[in-house]
Amino acid sequence: MAQAKINAKANEGRFCRSSSMADRSSRLLESLDQLELRVEALREAATAVEQEKEILLEMIHSIQNSQDMRQISDGEREELNLTANRLMGRTLTVEVSVETIRNPQQQESLKHATRIIDEVVSKFLDDLGNAKSHLMSLYSACSSEVPPGPVDQKFQSIVIGCALEDQKKIKRRLETLLRNIENSDKAIKLLEHSKGAGSKTLQQNAEGKF
Repeated sequence: MAQAKINAKANEGRFCRSSSMADRSSRLLESLDQLELRVEALREAATAVEQEKEILLEMIHSIQNSQDMRQISDGEREELNLTANRLMGRTLTVEVSVETIRNPQQQESLKHATRIIDEVVSKFLDDLGNAKSHLMSLYSACSSEVPPGPVDQKFQSIVIGCALEDQKKIKRRLETLLRNIENSDKAIKLLEHSKGAGSKTLQQNAEGKF
């Protein structure tokens, strides 16, 4: 009878210790779950800052190369460029880096996708129209919606092999490149229109003299 009580007491002690360990484990797991949410929020916030930096640099560059900048005096243009360069310099002082964890296959897919985009970009000066069409097919390959034009199926399979964060970055880069081309097209058309209007005015003035 005494031995039974001793065994019961010992078992009770083991049960209490096990219960206590389970509680600690549960609390630790809950803490880690909460920290995981904060870690992901941190990465999202850093990614947002990274994107904002890219947008700001693009906007400053766009202003510097805008048609309005070409239609002001040299002195005003120089002053505005100094301000733009100062803002660009301050923007570049913000260093944000969100590393993406990749396996070897994802790393190779990213290199392949980047190489394809770089090859298209290198052909901008030779054939802007064809480069734009090619970029559109690459962008359509990254879109989850029904694309309005052709899709580069080979590029799509490569992008699918990339990490999810890299897929988003590839799509953002293509969006930026297409916007830059669109802005370049507008600037060229405005410049041609300006030249055409100027030539017409000169011609009218010349005809008026005779």
